[in-house]
Amino acid sequence: MLKRSEEMESSPFTASDREEFARLGIEEEKALFQLRLLQGPPPHLELVRACTVGDGIKAVPEEEKKGLIELYEEAASGGRSMKFVPASGAATRMFKALEWFRSEFPDMGWEELRARKGERKEFGEVLTFLENLERFAFFGDLEAALAQDGLDLRELLREGKIRTVLDYFLGPEGLKYGSLPKGLLKFHCYPEGCRTAFEEHLVEAAQYVRDSGGVCRLHFTVSPQHRDHFEGHFREVRKIYERRFGVRYEVTFSEQKRSTDTIAVDAEGRPFRLPDGKLLFRPGGHGALLENLNELEGDIVFIKNIDNVVPDRLKPPTFLWKKILGGYLLRVQSKTFSYLEKLEGGLLRDEELDEVLGFLREEFSTVPPEDWGRLSPQRKRDYLMDRLHRPIRVCGVVPNQGEPGGGPFWVAGRDGTISVQIVESAQVAPTKEQQEIFLSATHFNPVDIVCGLRDHKGRRFDLSRYVDPEAVIITEKSKDGRPLKALELPGLWNGSMAYWNTVFVEVPLITFNPVKVVNDLLRPEHQP
Repeated sequence: MLKRSEEMESSPFTASDREEFARLGIEEEKALFQLRLLQGPPPHLELVRACTVGDGIKAVPEEEKKGLIELYEEAASGGRSMKFVPASGAATRMFKALEWFRSEFPDMGWEELRARKGERKEFGEVLTFLENLERFAFFGDLEAALAQDGLDLRELLREGKIRTVLDYFLGPEGLKYGSLPKGLLKFHCYPEGCRTAFEEHLVEAAQYVRDSGGVCRLHFTVSPQHRDHFEGHFREVRKIYERRFGVRYEVTFSEQKRSTDTIAVDAEGRPFRLPDGKLLFRPGGHGALLENLNELEGDIVFIKNIDNVVPDRLKPPTFLWKKILGGYLLRVQSKTFSYLEKLEGGLLRDEELDEVLGFLREEFSTVPPEDWGRLSPQRKRDYLMDRLHRPIRVCGVVPNQGEPGGGPFWVAGRDGTISVQIVESAQVAPTKEQQEIFLSATHFNPVDIVCGLRDHKGRRFDLSRYVDPEAVIITEKSKDGRPLKALELPGLWNGSMAYWNTVFVEVPLITFNPVKVVNDLLRPEHQP
């Protein structure tokens, strides 16, 4: 491997590139590291087997739930909890079929649409959307937007003027849903009015992250172009929910840093350059949000996606399991802290070190080194200290229903160690053996995670120390018709947490109700 000075001398980057790196806050060394990954073979993970209940996944016994809930509620009352919601993503994928139809078939009416619905799934998706328009929470807003310009929504639908309806729904002349983030879209309706996904997270927080003074702490990561909109929306609705639930919200926002952008390479493996010669920089994916999480004054932090919310009638199981997961974290954290204090104080006899190893194996699925029995007591202590002094995450996993995304697996690291990880399909080698293991997953990762971000002395962990920097995802993209390879940073709950202590806990499927495409809002779980 090249030494840093030699690497810089052979760098393909120009003085102008370095000025751009400095402006964005990107270290050239990181760009060179990304370049090596992009030029090499895909950095796939090696799956050993899927995690199952009893083999990497815990099932919480009924008799333990009450105690875990009480343990969590005590910590929450003391102000230790907050919620972290990645909300910067645009809703582009939600409306992909509608946007395609709007651009490709501007003059198509009902008769042709119904005749062609079997040709490709997008026609069917558009038809389902239009035929059920009144069932969506945003119907009233769409009706009002059209009325402002003297148009009647029901009349337009009767006349088959589909393009006009879609223009006002997606475009700047109406609701602008085609360019808004999911958090600002109306998801559910109630007798008193309809709520956005953002509002549903406020409602949730009032039930499981409030402290004894009624304070609810939430943090949303948002895109720069939508930050003002989010902050304005919060100002509009804040008092409604504070009065309703008797709470006070402390809501903060942050943006994905430009310093987490990544470079790309062209078909020849060279840094991808735009027509003006400048490098192409791309957002680093949700792994970039590790820096946002790292900067929080967090202690017990729940991570949940913006679109995984349900109407009030289905919220109780979510509240229950959030508290159970939080209690489980606190239970293993307490034991971890106790062992760390004893190890630091020299209070454990040599023969008691196996007890600590047993805890690591049982709770964090730690596979010890093969030569454990031959290690000296001091080497054993060093190993145990290293393995215990890490951030902790307890991840809810649901039975696999074929949703796209990652799941819990036993993974062989590059150093030969075995650990449990959340793995996405893009991280898996295309070999028959690895694909069969991936497809054998019994459970799915719904991003239902509670994190312990402080150590036994109350100090915040530096989360950047526990990342597998090579656990990136490389994809084939194009820019202006030119092919390129793009790199996503290790995912927030994938490679960015590779060296955390991890617990997988089975949670009920009812706690997972994502909205990936707009018609998901027609599912019974999202209807009044």
